[in-house]
Amino acid sequence: MARLAQTHGLTDIQQEILSTVRDFVDKEIIPVATELEHRDEYPQAIVDGLKELGLFGLMIPEEYGGLGESLLTYALCVEEIARGWMSVSGIINTHFIVAYMIKQHGTEEQKDHFLPRMAAGDVRGAFSMSEPALGSDVSAITSKAVKDGDEYLLNGQKMWLTNGGTSTLVAVLVRSDEGHPEGTAPHKSMTTFLVEKEPGFGEVRPGLTIPGKIDKMGYKGVDTTELIMDGLRIPANRVLGGATGRGFYQMMDGVEVGRVNVAARGCGVAQRAFELGVRYSQQRHTFGKQIAQHQAIQFKLAEMATKVEAAHAMMVNAARKKDSGERNDLEAGMAKYLASEYCKEVVEDAFRIHGGYGFSKEYEIERLYREAPMLLIGEGTAEIQKMIIGRRLLEEYRFQG
Repeated sequence: MARLAQTHGLTDIQQEILSTVRDFVDKEIIPVATELEHRDEYPQAIVDGLKELGLFGLMIPEEYGGLGESLLTYALCVEEIARGWMSVSGIINTHFIVAYMIKQHGTEEQKDHFLPRMAAGDVRGAFSMSEPALGSDVSAITSKAVKDGDEYLLNGQKMWLTNGGTSTLVAVLVRSDEGHPEGTAPHKSMTTFLVEKEPGFGEVRPGLTIPGKIDKMGYKGVDTTELIMDGLRIPANRVLGGATGRGFYQMMDGVEVGRVNVAARGCGVAQRAFELGVRYSQQRHTFGKQIAQHQAIQFKLAEMATKVEAAHAMMVNAARKKDSGERNDLEAGMAKYLASEYCKEVVEDAFRIHGGYGFSKEYEIERLYREAPMLLIGEGTAEIQKMIIGRRLLEEYRFQG
């Protein structure tokens, strides 16, 4: 991509980081991604390479052993990684969200205990909000924590846990009624617990079970699981921030930056789909010439490239807004919504350009076609994003009559 999706105003350090990640993607991810994805195999060698590059600590402050980089730098790295294989970006995204939540909301003891090991990649993070009957209604959480002396007793079932098996630290959102009288708004009676566990499946610590991987249409390689708590005991010092009732706000802060990440993933997948489409259109001949010379194909390429460029610009804007310290839920919602929708459309157009060969598992576009739909759902559906956008617009443009 010599021309599309360029980001102006980057520092020399940012450009060096991105160049290193881009080379890693081209040499270590793209050549093996489709084979590993078809086998639904966890990309351990790739993850080890990312650990060596320091990407697990990219946004963790230098005082805790990280690189102390911005959300923009991180999002641009995610864009590059997703261009190679979206599943790999999912492995680091959930880790990043948990590290961000601890950095922003954790106690000093929690920061000192977790962040250095997370920066080194020795502790891998996952976070858990959703439940089997929950959908987009976070306020309907039924998993519960009950105070029991100096500990809490957690019970309930969580769903759609990315890195559920490979992670060693899970940020879990549950209902906690302690100190919150009956009738308290649901979002004010939720707490985030930092749950340490062993990697793997089955009972990974007393009272905590990871049943196994969920079989998915796409987004393979990365492990997506359930999480079952049955009498799980957690010490009080593992309440994120040290006080109950703040979990909803902590999680929403994490999800807000997660939406920038999902937008970046959409940008990366769309870029790769465009690369595949424009390359194939110049290799395939029909009616005596390259199909790229047919006006119908040129129209598709023009639309695809424009969507790649627009999604990238909105993603960069949302990341920079968050880095500035300003509220960015409007920009993050717009970027996530547009990038995921455009990603789906660009991938489908590249699929159409490939014709019948796009339906073959020998071609990379087949994998992208199965991966793109996940972005329409992850970190909030398109409908949720439009609700967020609409409400924020009404706040900004309130009519005084």
